[in-house]
Amino acid sequence: MMQVISALKGFAIAASDGRIGTVADFLFDDASWRVRWLVVDCGTWLPGRKVLIHPSAVSLADLEQQRLPVTLTKSQVEKSPELADDQPVSQQMENRLYTYYGWDPLWGGPYLSETPGAIAWPYMAPPYFGLGLDTAKAHGKRASLHGSDPHLRSVNEVTGYHIHAVDGEIGHIENFMIDDGDWSIHYFIVDTRNWWSGKRVLISPLAVKSIEWSDRHIELDVSRERVKSSPAWDPLVAFTQVYAKRLHKHYGWPGSGA
Repeated sequence: MMQVISALKGFAIAASDGRIGTVADFLFDDASWRVRWLVVDCGTWLPGRKVLIHPSAVSLADLEQQRLPVTLTKSQVEKSPELADDQPVSQQMENRLYTYYGWDPLWGGPYLSETPGAIAWPYMAPPYFGLGLDTAKAHGKRASLHGSDPHLRSVNEVTGYHIHAVDGEIGHIENFMIDDGDWSIHYFIVDTRNWWSGKRVLISPLAVKSIEWSDRHIELDVSRERVKSSPAWDPLVAFTQVYAKRLHKHYGWPGSGA
């Protein structure tokens, strides 16, 4: 099912024997456009500590109770490899987590198939830094990034990036729409208020031409007119496969998007 990712932020993470914290962020892979980790703030249970939970451990979201059940125990989480706030999330750390929990690094969700979001992108970016370190400070320490994962990005950080069509800016990333079956990012939700007042549009990662991490913007291979003539999107109306097919046909993107 398609899900706006910000709706899951703040959800309680429920282990089999009790609550372990709340979702603080999501880390996605900018090569596959798939969420790789949930960043969980352990709150008063483990004060000052954040942990990474792999999507494969997450059961179906309980939207009414605002909770994400996970197939873990509190003891497992407490004894898991610790993350330092002032260090990048390294590939070594990720490997330790995969080994500790027995998670599959190639997991693609129970519905893995030819999804539009699951494609390779050549745009390397500065890695996601320590869970409390600001981006500007992080960019000043590039010499110390050996071993960090160059494709791991924070949803919190990328939200707000400006989106440029081939002939001008169209807005900024307000949110992401994901498939909660395989946690792939299918669309950016773009707020166009400074160009097209009151409108929001969905843009697939398939339209991305380049990503300029240094000045926080994304270049698309579509024109402003093509965006403006795309099927209208209403955030208050349920996302349907019929709408997805119309959207993909309009832009010439492969797949149905849903």
